[in-house]
Amino acid sequence: MNKRTIVALMCAIATFICYIDRVNISVAIIPMTEEFGWSGTTKGFVLSSFFIGYMAAMLPTGWLANKYGGRVLMGVALAGWSLFTVLTPIAAGISLTALIVTRILMGVGESASFPAVYNLLARWFPKPERSRAAAMNLTGIPLGTIFALSTSGWLVTHYGWHAVFYAFGALGLAFSVVWFWLVRARPSAHPHISDEERALLAPLEVDIGTTPAMVPWKYLFSHSAVWALVVNHFCANWTLYLMLSWLPSYFRDVQHMSIEGSGLFSILPWVSQFVVGNASAHVADNMIARGWRVTHVRKIMQCTGLGGGAVFLLFASQAATPGIALFTMCGALGIGSLCWAGFASNHLDIAPRHADVLWSISNTAGTLPGIIGVIATGILLDLTGGYTATFIVAAAINVGGAIVWLIWGTGERIVD
Repeated sequence: MNKRTIVALMCAIATFICYIDRVNISVAIIPMTEEFGWSGTTKGFVLSSFFIGYMAAMLPTGWLANKYGGRVLMGVALAGWSLFTVLTPIAAGISLTALIVTRILMGVGESASFPAVYNLLARWFPKPERSRAAAMNLTGIPLGTIFALSTSGWLVTHYGWHAVFYAFGALGLAFSVVWFWLVRARPSAHPHISDEERALLAPLEVDIGTTPAMVPWKYLFSHSAVWALVVNHFCANWTLYLMLSWLPSYFRDVQHMSIEGSGLFSILPWVSQFVVGNASAHVADNMIARGWRVTHVRKIMQCTGLGGGAVFLLFASQAATPGIALFTMCGALGIGSLCWAGFASNHLDIAPRHADVLWSISNTAGTLPGIIGVIATGILLDLTGGYTATFIVAAAINVGGAIVWLIWGTGERIVD
């Protein structure tokens, strides 16, 4: 296995751990609420506190990745958020304030993960391989979600809710050691890379450089391609957070499935995302290798992902049986994952030297659906008594993002 594949695999595992640590509390919060007697409002504060730290630290961690490199930042962040995962049960036993502070600090740690990844991908992967590299990393999202949903309940049942945080936190701490052992900041710093791979990747170091560059903040914030990326990160993540937060409840409340059945059905759309997302990345890279313009490839993938996802969301609003509902949800997340070869790879196209910072900019907007989108869904459910309006709103947001991308998105480099 070549060294750049190992780098991508290690990034994917880090993202996997990031998401199991993020999702596990959605299961553990049920017995925690019973033990501590929390109200719905208190439960909401505990769940949302993570995003306070995550959003607040997003831009600073993008700058840190650009200045100190993805290897160092990810290794430190892994150890940090894993430590705060382990400390979560201890903090909960001390006070609610201690718990919320711990979750905020965990969010700060996880905010560094994607900027660190994109810093490494820009330095390790040439243009015809970047869609696949970005997609491999993003597979950590569905796989981490599936793993957390599948194992957290079992851990809670057999060992108590504390075990969820101790087990997953310990896993992250151990992996941080492996990370520093296997990953290097750039090809020339790797002691065991082959001469063939070193020669292949040498032009990247000439292009990007080996020292930190001044971040052109004003230029980035004033460019239409950056704002197209920001808008599309928000739009693509609206459906992501909708599914993460409400999918089990949808199968339970609307399709009247058992808790066990709704859990199983909730996993299958993430499998669809994993399969289609990786397949579309291979198609995109093959198109680029055959001479297609990067701009055309990114527009095809992004607009098909958002537009096709919108169609399946509209079908979902009318699903009359569990089988049809499952098909539409698999379609929405599956075809939506074409965006992995669209906006999610675009940071590496338009500003490879500043892809870490650019991700932190766009993901600040991409985090908003995790807050306002989840709240808006709850409000719509209360007002309408069903999910039809929720899916229509998500579909409309998808279409809006596709239009913005079609007009202003580009695959051309905008800054050195």
